[in-house]
Parts: sequence; structure tokens; C-alpha cells
Amino acid sequence: MRILENTNFNFIGKRKIFYIVASVIFLTCLVSIIVNGGPDYHIDFTGGLSIELAPQPANGVFLDVHQIREALLRHQFTGAEIQELPQTNSFLIKTKLDEQGGDVLLEILREEFPEHMNISDPDLIRSREEVGPRAGADLRKKAINAVLLSLLLILFYIWVRFRFAWGFVAAFALCFDTIVTLGVLTIMGIEVGMTVMAGLLTIVGYSINNTIVIFDRIRENLKLYRKEDDSVVTNRSINETLSRTVILTFTTLLTCLSLIIFGGSVIFNFAFTFTVGIVVGTFSSMCLAPTLVLDTVIAIKNRKTVKKGRK
Repeated sequence: MRILENTNFNFIGKRKIFYIVASVIFLTCLVSIIVNGGPDYHIDFTGGLSIELAPQPANGVFLDVHQIREALLRHQFTGAEIQELPQTNSFLIKTKLDEQGGDVLLEILREEFPEHMNISDPDLIRSREEVGPRAGADLRKKAINAVLLSLLLILFYIWVRFRFAWGFVAAFALCFDTIVTLGVLTIMGIEVGMTVMAGLLTIVGYSINNTIVIFDRIRENLKLYRKEDDSVVTNRSINETLSRTVILTFTTLLTCLSLIIFGGSVIFNFAFTFTVGIVVGTFSSMCLAPTLVLDTVIAIKNRKTVKKGRK
């Protein structure tokens, strides 16, 4: 299905504007990350307490996530992540508190829901684990290495399939996507945990897929229209893939927005991260990567011309 037929938007003519907009966004997000001392890491990466509770039903009525969350908020416990586990009729609560803070949290829940929290019940606390900061730091290092390794592998793949310069541009665009997304998360005060890292890796895959489709069309058209100017060929290639890019972005955004609205707090961070990444990734795939490739091709040709002139 094509919703945009025979478009001729002048992407190449506006590339200086794209560079300025991208620079402003990138620097703003980078400054935000530096000023805030880096992203705000979740318990997965910093250490904390993980408690699995199995409250008993009272008169056939079970507790739900919203009741527990509201009870904790009334006592200023704002950093807890609460996940319902339907298979075991229990709740998993993750917080950056230490053991003493965990005792206070449990005492609050017992006061708020005495009919559901029977202290004498041996199955009330299914598990209680403390994640040390050392383990969290090690996990954070592995997650960062996973992102960096994926960028290097993508660079190698595009180098083999296209050219090294094109791979370098694609890797740069992916770094732009990742840093801008992290900057937005920092500005919004969203913690970076395993779900956010999963979102970042998904963004990398989504963005590079868009970029490769456009690169492939540019390569084909450069062979078909050798007598035409490179800027005209590049602009035509972006317009030829525009319908596909718009449909893919729109349908994916609908899914992400549905997750944000109806998915609940557990999946919110992933959905929000992916939503930001889709917008940023689409911009970099359409407006940054192809135009940077064009400027790279022009620079290489000019350099070869200068060398021939000297000979």
C-alpha cells in the first residue's frame, strides 16, 4: 500500500536546517545527561531490595496494583516499581531501599491492609532479596557493552554491504538516536533499567532497518541514474521510500501509544523509550543519514578530483 505517490519533497535542499536542528537537540540532551550526572539508573543497575508479597484475599476480594501503589504514595514512597504476578497471585515490589527501609515499607502495607497482610502467614513474603551495588554495576556495564557491541556489528555489516563511509554515517546516526533518547529520559526523570535498555536495543534495530532500506535505494539509483547529479538521485531515493517509512512509523507509534495508555506502569518505561526512539530514529534515517552520505560522497569525489588535478 502506498499513501504517498510521486512525492518530491526537497530533503537535500533542507539538509543544513536538519543539521542545525539535530545539533541543537543533540547538545541539549547531552548537556542534560552531563548536568544530571548521567542517567538515573534503576535498581537493576544500582542495587536495592526486591520483595515478592502474596496478600490474602479478604471476603473474596484481592488487592490490586493500584491500591498498593496509592498506599505507598500516601507515605512518600515514590520510587517503588510494583508488578503483579497473576500466575502466583503475588506482587513483586522493587525499590532502592535497604533492608531497614524494606521493613518500613512492609509495616506500612500491614497498616494499610491489615485484612490482607496476616503477619502469621508464612506465605505472605514469598521472597526478599537484596541486590548489591556491585552486582548492579556489573549488570550496567554488561548492558552498555551490549549496546556498543551492537553498534560495532552494525558498522561492520554496512561496511561489507555498502561502503565503510556509509557504515560510519549509520553508526553516527544510531549514536545520535541513543544519546537523544537517553537525554529525553533524563529530562523526564525516567529511570534507566533493563526494560529501558531493551527499548534502546529495539530502537537500534528499528532505526538501522529504516536506514538500510534508504541506503539500498540510494545505491540502486546511483547505478541507474549515473548521469544525474548525486543530490537529485539521493533526494529521489528518500521520496521513493517515504511511503514505506511513514506507514511503518505510524503503525508502530499507534502500538507504542496504546502500550503507554493501557499498558500500565510496568511497561511504561519501555513504551515511552521506544516511542521517543521511533520519532528520533525516523528523523535520523530520513533527514540525517542520507544527507550525510551525500555530503560524504561529494567530499570523496572532490578529493579524487583534486588528486587528479595535481597529477
